[in-house]
Amino acid sequence: MEESVVSPASMVKGPEKKTRKNARTSNWKKYIWGYLFLVPAIVIFIVFLWVPIIKGMVYSFYNIDFVKGNTFVGFDNYVKIFHNPDLWLSVKNTLYFMFLTLIIGFWVPIAAAIAISELKFFQGFARISAYLPFVVPGVVLYGMWRWMYDPVGPINAVLGWFGAEPVSFISDGRFSMISIVFMETWQQFGSAMLIYLAGVLSIPRDWYEAAEIDGAGVWARIKYVTLPSMRSLIVLMLILQLIGTSQAYQSQLALLDGGPNKATLTYALFTVKYAFTQLDYGAGTALGVLMFIVLSILGVIQFKLNREEY
Repeated sequence: MEESVVSPASMVKGPEKKTRKNARTSNWKKYIWGYLFLVPAIVIFIVFLWVPIIKGMVYSFYNIDFVKGNTFVGFDNYVKIFHNPDLWLSVKNTLYFMFLTLIIGFWVPIAAAIAISELKFFQGFARISAYLPFVVPGVVLYGMWRWMYDPVGPINAVLGWFGAEPVSFISDGRFSMISIVFMETWQQFGSAMLIYLAGVLSIPRDWYEAAEIDGAGVWARIKYVTLPSMRSLIVLMLILQLIGTSQAYQSQLALLDGGPNKATLTYALFTVKYAFTQLDYGAGTALGVLMFIVLSILGVIQFKLNREEY
């Protein structure tokens, strides 16, 4: 009879498998409570986010009727909205709004964060003062700015001191979208400013001290230390702002209802009007699906940029 030869490697293999199995079991027991705490959040995320998204995709192919029942219509809802001239007008207005928020509002929280970080005194007071507009309720906000933009309001009163004629900020289509952007910037910049300020304060002080030793002034420190260090944060906030402004409709609805002459009719407001004014839920969900696709593309771009950065 031939004797079987057992190699030393095969003798070690058994204990190694047992050790790995025990390690996996130990890790599972170690983190099981963490996984259990995640379950409610995951359930809420699925029920209130992904289920409506999937249902919306399905309903976009139906004519929704709560009395007679839903009827499958295929791509008719998409054909209908693409033949509506207001669709392209709303897309143009949305892109215009996004452009204005980038030009007028995007740099404001960055500048405010850098300025506050350079303060030697009253830095806490400056933070609170910059954040306060963000907590103003929407009803108060729109009422206040409607009064400020009024032809006999305080802004026109100041312009009158310089001999200018009263300007119809919200009833003139040339100025209505710009006026909304200024209002949104005033309210929203405080929350973004706190995020940028946290980024500025996380930059090592040694870098600034080294720059000062090399003779760098305030502007040089901002240009060569602060802004390069915040690059990834600025790109992230840029993508988030594009996503947020592409869904804007609350101010346009509350102040002007898309007017004057549809000058502030954004894509999201157009979707809301289709669904809740015309009660055409099928076409409304089709518009929502198209926006979901565009926002998903922006989300993928954000993910790729973050991955390349880190």
